[in-house]
Amino acid sequence: MEKGRILVLDDDPIVTLSCKRILGAEGYSISTVEKGEEALNKLAKEDFDLLISDVRLPDINGMEVLKESRIVKPKTDVVIITGYPTLEDAKESTRLGASEYIEKPFTPDFMLNVAKKVFDTRGWILRQAFIDEFRDYVVPVKDSKNPVIFYKEGTWARPYREGLWEIGCDLRYWMLSGNLMYVEFIKNLDRFVAGKTFARIYSSSGKGSELLSPMNGELKEVNKKANDVMCALIKDHLSEGWLLWLARVLPLSDQ
Repeated sequence: MEKGRILVLDDDPIVTLSCKRILGAEGYSISTVEKGEEALNKLAKEDFDLLISDVRLPDINGMEVLKESRIVKPKTDVVIITGYPTLEDAKESTRLGASEYIEKPFTPDFMLNVAKKVFDTRGWILRQAFIDEFRDYVVPVKDSKNPVIFYKEGTWARPYREGLWEIGCDLRYWMLSGNLMYVEFIKNLDRFVAGKTFARIYSSSGKGSELLSPMNGELKEVNKKANDVMCALIKDHLSEGWLLWLARVLPLSDQ
């Protein structure tokens, strides 16, 4: 089933091929062009849900493409990608209506989460369905039975059940560093050490911040839905007092 139509504008064949493989494998319909004028002409003739555009192009600047695209197809979302990021361009892209401003190179997971976030914002935001489907993957801030103990650097822990503890992050804290995209666990990690990194949380700029474990513990379970629900939490549910749990651990004595 086709998830949506995406137009990729970049004169680097490696980038266009990567987007085609990464996003195409997830069910998105991908078209690619190398020049800004080609992109605008294609937008005028066809309907796309998302335009992914480089800034430096052979003919016109990607910022001009962004500006014109908002006139030609105002309902098409735009993500700007660039290998030469500047604060001025980032501010201008936001002013002109871009959904994201992203530095190249980016990982496949990062691009998938960018696309998912854009399409979530377009109307697939989980509301009551969020509560019904993902209740087991979020934690209420106020829980009299299992109170949340906040830790430094935006992480927290709480007793869960059967001797297990949950460890997670407060997305409200990390929103200060920019729009959040996804969480990535440290590979091959089976034990958590208090004060040591167990995962990294990435913003839309590609910047990664370390999540520090509030306790020692043996890893028993990870939240496989963490990145699926992050967009919905940020968009509509942070104010409702939901936190994101990331792992369940068996506490170990301090070493």
